[in-house]
Amino acid sequence: MQPSASAETDAANGHGSPALSRGAFWGLTFGSIGVVYGDIGTSPLYALRVAVLAAGGEHGIVTQAAVFGVLSLIFWSLLIVVTMKYVLILLRADNNGEGGTLALTALAFTAVGRRTPLVLALGILGASMFYGSTLITPALSVLSAIEGLNVATDAFAPYVLPLTVIILVALFSVQSHGTARVSTYFAPITTVWFLVLAVAGAVEIADNPRVLEALNPYYGIEFLMTHGIIGLVTLGAVFLVVTGSEALYNDLGHFGRRPIQTAWIYLVLPALLLNYFGQGALVLAHPETIANPFYLLFPEWALYPMVALATMATAIASQAVITGAYSITRQAMQLGLLPRMEVRHTSESQPGQIYMPRVNWLLLAGVLMLVFMFRSSSELASAYVLAVATTEWTAGILGFIVIWKLWRWKLVWVIAVMAPLIFIDTAFVMASTLKLVEGAWLPVLVGMMLIAVMITWRRGTRLLAQKTRRVEVPFEPLIKSLEERPPHIVPGTAVFLTADPDFAPTALLHNLKHNKVLHEQNVILTIVNEDIPRVKTENRVQMETMSDKFMRLNLHFGFVERPNVPKALAIARKQGWQFDIMSTSFFLSRRSVRPDVRSGMPPWQDQLYIFLAHNANDASSYFQLPTDRVVEIGTQVTV
Repeated sequence: MQPSASAETDAANGHGSPALSRGAFWGLTFGSIGVVYGDIGTSPLYALRVAVLAAGGEHGIVTQAAVFGVLSLIFWSLLIVVTMKYVLILLRADNNGEGGTLALTALAFTAVGRRTPLVLALGILGASMFYGSTLITPALSVLSAIEGLNVATDAFAPYVLPLTVIILVALFSVQSHGTARVSTYFAPITTVWFLVLAVAGAVEIADNPRVLEALNPYYGIEFLMTHGIIGLVTLGAVFLVVTGSEALYNDLGHFGRRPIQTAWIYLVLPALLLNYFGQGALVLAHPETIANPFYLLFPEWALYPMVALATMATAIASQAVITGAYSITRQAMQLGLLPRMEVRHTSESQPGQIYMPRVNWLLLAGVLMLVFMFRSSSELASAYVLAVATTEWTAGILGFIVIWKLWRWKLVWVIAVMAPLIFIDTAFVMASTLKLVEGAWLPVLVGMMLIAVMITWRRGTRLLAQKTRRVEVPFEPLIKSLEERPPHIVPGTAVFLTADPDFAPTALLHNLKHNKVLHEQNVILTIVNEDIPRVKTENRVQMETMSDKFMRLNLHFGFVERPNVPKALAIARKQGWQFDIMSTSFFLSRRSVRPDVRSGMPPWQDQLYIFLAHNANDASSYFQLPTDRVVEIGTQVTV
């Protein structure tokens, strides 16, 4: 569910007519409940159970100190990490309306004035760990929902895993159809989910109001201080309640800051707190319910409807992180961190609704592998927290840089506000490392592999550009040479794509060398990827006439946009460039990469880069060029 940019701006910033602005605002607020809060909203299925069992030590003994300590930590984690850090601070750090780890990275680049290695490393780390957590969310959420069947009878136990697999395969299989239709049901279902959470928790709290004493931070601090390593393990488990908070920031561009804040403060936060404290009250009164306190909040007649509702809610939560993986992959491609991959737009009106086949099926393979490896939500929860905690830690560091350098706060105030938040994030990361041997190594391994891929692609691309430049011909001397000794001139327009407009494109040189002809009009086209989400139409095209036969043309695109060259050329035509697409040919240089013994990278990185280059999407598809107007000229290069 993605609103139009104009409606979003009106609602978020208060512009436009009052009636339209008010209606758009509440529409966006309602929509954000379904898309933004699916992940964090399904944490009550497993978070309190896992945390209390961790607090009970080796034998999982449920005590009042453990329940009060966990509830206190949950309350203050939701208040500080989610409400203060994300809802009140980071949602204000938007990059032209867009949020997320890579958007914050681009904003930090602007803040420091250049692409520094530190900021780039933080961005790569955060994005890579986001992928690791994305693998776990669908598996953990759906598995925990289906496990509710075990509460009714053990007869369903053999079917939990097969049902989970069927739902996950179905979920990933429908991605190619787009989320527009399905997302219309997201907000109503998730709203009902939060209302049910609130009512069930409130009823149990009314029976045991003493549980509200856990609002006092003393219980959480005292538990951590007196329980040593168990306290640290418990803190890592408590982090499960804030997983999904990164979605608040990732979906900023879809709904705007104020709608997301309103939904959190008035519905989501109260519902989550009521449910967690309701589960706590139930466990205090009946310690044996720790086996599944969420489902045991409900009467027997409501169990099966709740399993159905939970399954729908977890599918929605999974949908949100799947589409988030598409978005962050596209941003990484535009920032030069990943090779080109196929991007399909599933909506004619909403450019943000995309589908990436390769990412989709890789995610499904990873999710199913996790389900078969861990086989229960409790085991998966242990593997979940470290990747998410690392992502949120990098967001805190990048936020510090942006607030200090871009917002120009005094350093003392930045430290006063952000240092405690970064300290808490660091504590969560440290606590989560204790789960490494219990499965947290897997998403971290996935993240490390993606870090290697991003670094290799960026480094290999830079080395390849440096090697190519040594043998390239400067563009302006070539023009003078062609004017003095012109080759045979043929009618039409030739567009040569190149990454560096100061040097003659390889395709142009090969055309002159082998075909010995030059077109009447020759355009040196460069795609410029900006460190902003979207480029305004008036800034899309930059033209420069070099001679009566040559022109430079730069097309600017933001990192959430898929470059569409024909549409951009239509803008150039409105600005005065006369051309006919039917008499225009696009010349591309298809590089065949080979290893070089004198490479600047280790052999394994050479092989990885060559593999990535060979599997990258071709430029004609990525830039949406008309297939019947493209001429590809092959060249061999070494890296």
